[in-house]
Formats: sequence, C-alpha cells, structure tokens
Amino acid sequence: MEIVVGTRKWSTWSLRPWLALKRTGAPFTETLVQLREVEASTAEILKHSPSGLVPVLKADGLVIWDSLAICEYLAERFPEAGLWPTDPAERALARAVTAEMHSGFGALRRDCPMDLGLLTTADLPEGVQANVRRIVSVWKECLSRSGGPFLFGHWTIADAFYTPVATRFRSYGVDLAAHGDSDGKAAVYRDALLATPEFLEWEAGA
Repeated sequence: MEIVVGTRKWSTWSLRPWLALKRTGAPFTETLVQLREVEASTAEILKHSPSGLVPVLKADGLVIWDSLAICEYLAERFPEAGLWPTDPAERALARAVTAEMHSGFGALRRDCPMDLGLLTTADLPEGVQANVRRIVSVWKECLSRSGGPFLFGHWTIADAFYTPVATRFRSYGVDLAAHGDSDGKAAVYRDALLATPEFLEWEAGA
C-alpha cells in the first residue's frame, strides 16, 4: 500500500487516515507532497489523485481519495485492528461523531488551521467558541459512556478524526474548562490523543 499525504505540519486530512493506517500494523510506503506551493503541489497531487486533493491511498489496484473513505476501507480490510467499535450501537455513534467532524466545524477550521509548529493564545470568535463547546460536549458524552481513555474505550477512527482538533486546542491555547469541560475530562482526552505513539511519530516528521 501507498499513502500520499500533504505537508505534515498542516494537513489535517492526511493525518487522520495515516493514523488509522499505522494502527493496522500493515506495511506501507508514504509519498509526501509539499502544500502551499500552489502550482507545484497541484501538479504533483494530480499524478496520484483524480480529485487533485490529498490524502490518497493506493491499495489492491484502487485509488481512494477521501480521508473517511480510506479509513472505512482500512476498517474492513483489517478488522483485527478494531478501527470501529464492535457493538453496533457504539459503532453507529462512532460513525456519527466522525461524520460530524468530517463535514462540520467550519469556523474552527477557518480561523484556527492546524499548525504543529504554533503555540499561542488567541481570542476566539464566537463561531469558533460555539464549535469548541460542541466538541467538548461530544467528547464528554462519549467518554462518559465508554469510561475512556478514548472516545469508545479503545482507539478508533473517531479518535483519528479528532486528533487534529486536539492539536488546534494546543496550538491556540484553547481553555476547554471555559467551554464546558468542568471536570477536566476533555482536557485529559486531548492530551491522550497527543501522546499516542502514532501521533508522536507523525509530529516528529513534521
């Protein structure tokens, strides 16, 4: 298998399926495309991706160019990796919170882009604050059901999708307690995401 990813420092979409792929334990090669060099990066990505976007997974004669689709493929191909919960109800909930991250939280994406080299504090616009409150609510609900340390007990695709969010909270100095994390469990979960061996490997190469 080959996964084509964008600049590790910035590419949230690449980080998510890369984490899932690492969790499978399967061997793969990685092709890196440097982003923000518009003409060069677009031309390079088009060599691999029909959509002109990264990430892309090449496997079994397929080219899969969406991060969630890549993760679903990996979950089906490597069931032993446990990338989704085994319980149908928990799996449905995990897919719901993952899909919400996949398609939502536009204010957070726009105003607080992922930058693994950034450590600052920022006054968050109300739209971003609303996104943070919702994310904290999702995290607390899932953690209360599972008991942690991850959203559904063991690490799943849902955690892959919220790892870039954890980096944003760190980068922009987001006070989770001020956004509904009264017991500190969301902050503990944020730190757990940023301490996984897979994320630390990704960050070391950024």
